[in-house]
Amino acid sequence: MVLYAAAFIAFALDLARRSAQVKAGNTVGVDGSVTTAPRVLETASVGSGVGASSAGGAASVAVAEAPAGERATDAADRAVATTGGRASGGRDGGQNLKGRFGADGSITQRSLSLRLGMAFTLLGFLLEVTADVVRGIAAQRVPWANMYEFSMTGTVLIIGVFLVVNTRVDLRFLGTFITGLVLILLGISTVNYYVVIAPLPPALQSAWLVIHVFVASLGTAFFALGFALSGIQLLQSRREVSGSALKFVKLKFLASLPDSTRLENLAYRVNIVGFVFWTFTLIAGAVWAERAWGRYWGWDTKEVWTFIIWVIYAGYIHARATRGWRGSRSAWLAIIGFAAVLFNFGIVNVFFHGLHSYSGL
Repeated sequence: MVLYAAAFIAFALDLARRSAQVKAGNTVGVDGSVTTAPRVLETASVGSGVGASSAGGAASVAVAEAPAGERATDAADRAVATTGGRASGGRDGGQNLKGRFGADGSITQRSLSLRLGMAFTLLGFLLEVTADVVRGIAAQRVPWANMYEFSMTGTVLIIGVFLVVNTRVDLRFLGTFITGLVLILLGISTVNYYVVIAPLPPALQSAWLVIHVFVASLGTAFFALGFALSGIQLLQSRREVSGSALKFVKLKFLASLPDSTRLENLAYRVNIVGFVFWTFTLIAGAVWAERAWGRYWGWDTKEVWTFIIWVIYAGYIHARATRGWRGSRSAWLAIIGFAAVLFNFGIVNVFFHGLHSYSGL
């Protein structure tokens, strides 16, 4: 939780940095990189035969005329870039500056806080995976047989899905929301759900415990990512229409994120993956129920809410694909679906008693 908290702070600082740079009129990319407007420097004229001394003179002039607050080394490097990078007399001296200086003299800087956020998230993920594995070794079974263990495994998968998806699509701007959600879930489970290791009830002594619960956790992880994307989509859509995401708060960092259409498409894709896993969860649960209790469906509270979640996401996919429900309506359906997932996890498992009362509390 400490590492996830550090990641949350780093991601939040990145969003604050984005807002400040957008306000300053700079260009901020989805990856958090900031490109400042090119500045015209009155440096010494450099001819084709000029060597290190002339380039050094240009650098000294640039340092003298550098804008307030700019590091002298940055100004000198920028001046060297304008001379073709030949301060050392080599033909490829400027190649080390590629990616930092544009051809027009603009400067691109990457977000240190964003990189720190991903590093802390990865470290926290590895540590939590270790804790989850150790819990399983101590219990001599899979570590998701009660609410505490399910919370730990579920949050591991949420972070894992976030990290894996980032290898395909840059969604690091969701880091604040994902790590914040995981922090809340871990905090609640640590305070309220912790139990000592206990033997499994007879109904849980089945291979379906491995399959059914793990797939349900994986589906929940994809739904969590879709929830975060849909929430950002609503804010972005409002900003695009009215110029402000919220009435009293100006979330300028939204200008650096993908547009609402792109966010909606990404949310739709991850929610479809989650829906596939949840469909399997529903089917596997029915098969397991027949093995354990002699019937496929008994209208138990847990069974009903699992089906309600499936219906909400099925409606979301169907309405968007066939009825043209786009924009805020589809986003709200996705958010309602994940709210039902949280209700199923935090309320049904704890306060409703039935055949599925295996919270361990």
